[in-house]
Amino acid sequence: MITLGTPVAAVLGDQTRKRKAIVEGLGLETVGDLLHHFPRRYLETGRLSDVGGLREGQLLTIVGEVTSVGSKTYTDRRTGKPAYRVEAIVRAEGHRLKMTFFAKSEWMVKNWSRKLEVGRRGVFQGKASQFNDQWQLTNPQMLLFGEGGDEETAGLSLDDIPPYFPIYPLTKGVETWDLQRACAFALSVLDEVPEPLSDDLRQQYAVVGRRQAIEWIHGPEQFAQVEAAQRRFRFEEALVLQLVLGRRRRALQAQGAQARTGGVSKILDAFDARLPFELTRGQRQVGEEIEAELAQPHPMHRLLQGEVGSGKTLVALRAMLRTVDSGGQAVLLAPTEVLAQQHYRSITAMLGDLSGGGMLGGAEESTGVALLTGSMTKQQRQEALLAIQLGDAGIVIGTHALLEKAVTFQDLGLVVVDEQHRFGVEQRAALTDKAGTPPHVLVMTATPIPRTVAMTVFGDLEVSTLSELPAGRAPIQTNVVPLADAPHWLGRVWERVREEVGKGHQAYVVCPRISGDVIEAGQQDVVQYDEDGNPVAPPRPLAAVEEVAEGLRHGALQGLRVGILHGKLAPEEKERTMRAFATGEIDVLVSTTVIEVGVDVANATAMVLLDADRFGVSQLHQLRGRVGRGGLPGLCLLVSHAEFGSPARERLDAVASTTDGFVLSQVDLEQRREGDVLGKRQSGGRSSLVTLKVLRDEEVILEARRAAEELLDQDLALGQVPLLRATVEETERSNASEFLEKS
Repeated sequence: MITLGTPVAAVLGDQTRKRKAIVEGLGLETVGDLLHHFPRRYLETGRLSDVGGLREGQLLTIVGEVTSVGSKTYTDRRTGKPAYRVEAIVRAEGHRLKMTFFAKSEWMVKNWSRKLEVGRRGVFQGKASQFNDQWQLTNPQMLLFGEGGDEETAGLSLDDIPPYFPIYPLTKGVETWDLQRACAFALSVLDEVPEPLSDDLRQQYAVVGRRQAIEWIHGPEQFAQVEAAQRRFRFEEALVLQLVLGRRRRALQAQGAQARTGGVSKILDAFDARLPFELTRGQRQVGEEIEAELAQPHPMHRLLQGEVGSGKTLVALRAMLRTVDSGGQAVLLAPTEVLAQQHYRSITAMLGDLSGGGMLGGAEESTGVALLTGSMTKQQRQEALLAIQLGDAGIVIGTHALLEKAVTFQDLGLVVVDEQHRFGVEQRAALTDKAGTPPHVLVMTATPIPRTVAMTVFGDLEVSTLSELPAGRAPIQTNVVPLADAPHWLGRVWERVREEVGKGHQAYVVCPRISGDVIEAGQQDVVQYDEDGNPVAPPRPLAAVEEVAEGLRHGALQGLRVGILHGKLAPEEKERTMRAFATGEIDVLVSTTVIEVGVDVANATAMVLLDADRFGVSQLHQLRGRVGRGGLPGLCLLVSHAEFGSPARERLDAVASTTDGFVLSQVDLEQRREGDVLGKRQSGGRSSLVTLKVLRDEEVILEARRAAEELLDQDLALGQVPLLRATVEETERSNASEFLEKS
């Protein structure tokens, strides 16, 4: 009897080499693994295209015969290393087309040449394009058969090809035909397939049974069957995730938390009475949402998202004051020392004498504000630790230093995490664990990154959105400076900087590196991948702060006051530099991304981002938000060597086309990956999602959430659906959700 748990060797035959490649290379150990290794696309052999009357970009499917094959060597412009391409001429319906395959090694050239030997026939599919007045297909999908073929397909003819031939993700030594044949045989001998979804649930949400879906996804006769199968697997995956998240939300509510309703003191009332401006409608509305949740006897778990400069810090401060008024403490966790210090300065400035709790000159209704960072002196650190422990500091601001065991709170009631994507789940948990009862949690972001968007769509966080910008924010003009097409434009960039300084304004120049190969601590060294998902090294040195500053001082910006700022500088030097820039003693600040968040210099109107393609969408949007803050129009120049049409250039063009952070978050999610929705990983790594795509499948995800809520309302333990419960519990126990209860 063959079941989903049977070792995959049982359906692979006696070919040891193929079996080893499938098990080790693809990680398919059981028949269930094999049958859930879904095709990534289908070659529609039932509709062979007419080769006559081709159009540029037309998707073409043809049957043809190889009449010639050869290879050429050239130098890859990006790496400077030899590269290869194999060119074959295929005769189809009286026409001849060129097939071009790009290879990275001589071994790949030999492999392609062996497969495409003269006389071999096959089905080819790809987009038609013209090169040197000749039609060609570049890197087409293909299924080869006929004389001279591999042993497995030597007897294969066109009549044997199904109308939709599945194309699978492969590994070295495995052809798509191997997997198609193995799946077809497995389905012919497979015993009963367990069905975790009830008949009523499948009928209510229009999903087919699991057995039917497996058969259709591997051997469809029409594409509607593929779509129905895909819907089934996406709905089931979304339902399991929604059940995990739903059980987590309910467990969190059941934990209980101390309601923070105010009443011990009236600092928030005093603060509101002193505000020199009116809160925006959005700030008032979000403030009411947060106050209502703080007053509940279960922990708040809320995402506060808003544009750069929309007033998130003010909203968070009012929530912290509400917590202090309730007799508790609030902590603000910042990802960098520069940002923590900026928050400390801005919050104490906004509070005025309301931040002088226990001090001479403090207001009657006031609290202490403590700062804790890794670079503080021993005495400063001890004073801060004591104030935190005794509760004298109602508001605590700091960096990762707050996570150390020596930090203890008297009554931690609210945790605010700024730029939450810069912290791992374990780091946030290390802070919330310092509370006697589960604290309320507010996470903030100016540009939702992929994981944040994913979790929002999946309903893991309650969401508050600030869509308005306060008065005084000026528009920012953003332009891409494409040095690959026009290298002479760099001179004009520095002229524009001089023009802004000539008007009495200031400018930032941002570089991805400090010097040579040194990148900023804690910063990601960007993200460029080839079509196979392998990271691509930059072909030239990236702009570095120290070299760029030195060059500008003696070159294009000679005579201007040029300063530098990066994470390797001593804390007092960083503080001195930022103070000098804020007071206008520095004209141009050459920096790494330490200025990404929290830096607020109203007179800075221009920003130049060198090697801008080396930054992510979220970083670019955050950096751009440093200008245009003082009512003066801002200018942001994205300088890049990325070529037109490349993914990196498309990313820059998207940033230049809009200042809407929510639009950009979707661009980010489309270009990057969702990350791990349930676990520790952020974006950029392999997603734990198998069949789901957050943007594409939002409707399915929302349907699954409704279904999950209905199931949990009926029975939180899921006793009526035991197979589904087992899958949910396995997911909860898995490494992917190891930190579910803490995230």
